[in-house]
Amino acid sequence: GAGGWSPLDSNKQQWLQVDLGDRVEIVAVATQGRYGSSDWVTSYMLMFSDTGHNWKQYRQDDTIWVFTGNSNADSVVHHKFLHSIKARFLRFVPLKWNVGGQIGLRVEVFGCSYKSDIADFDGRSSLLYRFNQKLMSTFKDVVSLKFKSMQGDGVLFHGEGQRGDYITLELQKGKLSLHINLGDSNLHFSNSHTSVTLGSLLDDQHWHSVLIERFNKQVNFTVDKHTQHFRTKGDSDHLDIDYELSFGGIPVPGKPGTFQRKNFHGCIENLYYNGVNIIDLAKRR
Repeated sequence: GAGGWSPLDSNKQQWLQVDLGDRVEIVAVATQGRYGSSDWVTSYMLMFSDTGHNWKQYRQDDTIWVFTGNSNADSVVHHKFLHSIKARFLRFVPLKWNVGGQIGLRVEVFGCSYKSDIADFDGRSSLLYRFNQKLMSTFKDVVSLKFKSMQGDGVLFHGEGQRGDYITLELQKGKLSLHINLGDSNLHFSNSHTSVTLGSLLDDQHWHSVLIERFNKQVNFTVDKHTQHFRTKGDSDHLDIDYELSFGGIPVPGKPGTFQRKNFHGCIENLYYNGVNIIDLAKRR
C-alpha cells in the first residue's frame, strides 16, 4: 500500500534489500518511517554486494558504520557517503526503532551509472600487452587496477627484460607482493631485488584497488587505502622490459598454455598501465 516496508516481526534479523539492476556507484541514501504510523527506524547499518550472495558492511574510518535513522514517520534523513560504493545490491539492516512502534522504512538510494572495463581470468589464462618496440625503458611507471580474487595465490601482472630487470605483482596467501628488480649496470642482479608485501585476506571475493607509482628508485605501493613508500635497491634508475607485459599469469616463452607461477583466478577491472586502458585495448583487438 502507501505505507512503506514493515516486516512481520520487528527484531534485528530483518533487512530490506534493493536490487539496482546493475553495478552502479552509490553516493548517498535517505530514509523515512512508515507513512501515517508510529513505525520508524532510529539506527541502521548498510551492506552491499555485486552478486546478492557475498556481502560487505559499509565502513567509515575502518569501523562498521551505524547510520542515524528517523525520529518520526515523515521527516527525511539524508546521508551522503564519505566514500562512494560500487554495488548492484544494497541492504538496509535496522538496529533500533521507535520504542512505541515497529520497524518501518521508506528508502531512497542516490548514485549514478558506473563505467568499467572488466576482464575475467579462469586460472589458466593471461592477457598479453605487446609493446610497439622491442624494449620499453622507463624512468616512471604508473599501474592502477581493481581486482576480485577467487583464490589466495596468483600473478596479477609481470614484465621482464633480458638484462635481469623485472616487475611482478602477485597474490601470495591472500597478501599482495610487489617484486621489482632494476638491473644494475654491472649486471650483478642479486643485490638489486626488492620485495614489498601489503594487505591481508585479499582473496575474500570483494573488490580491492591497487596503485603502483614508480619514479626512478622511489616507489609508492597502495592497496585499498594503505600505502607503503620505499626505494628500490641497486644503482639503476630505469626499468627495462622486453616485448610485453602479461596480466593474469607468466607464460613460459615458447610453450603456449604453460605458466611459471600460479595464474590469477578472478576479475580485474579498469586496468591502466602508464595511461593505457589495457582491457579496453584488448576488447578492440
